[in-house]
Amino acid sequence: SALRNGYLVSTLHLQLSKAGSSNGSSSSSSSEELIGLARATSDHAFNATIWDVLVDPDYQGQGLGKALVEHMVRTLLRRDITNITLFADAKVVDFYKQLGFESDPEG
Repeated sequence: SALRNGYLVSTLHLQLSKAGSSNGSSSSSSSEELIGLARATSDHAFNATIWDVLVDPDYQGQGLGKALVEHMVRTLLRRDITNITLFADAKVVDFYKQLGFESDPEG
């Protein structure tokens, strides 16, 4: 139970539909494509760290990364985990600052 509650993964999938078929029937099929993922670990008491926020480059710039982070934060807050940190590459620090995160002055 502790391991199950010690991590959180949020995903975004694109629903792909294919209508019709080559034999003239009107059947349709669908599949999902993973286009985004966020991952965090937690002590299930007070602290959590967001480690990864990934969005397929073809879908970046549409607010999907923001949606993943906001979903992750809301879920952690509902679990009464209020100390939420993250590790970020220097290239994306401004993205997280826009979402309310602050840089650690000690690095």
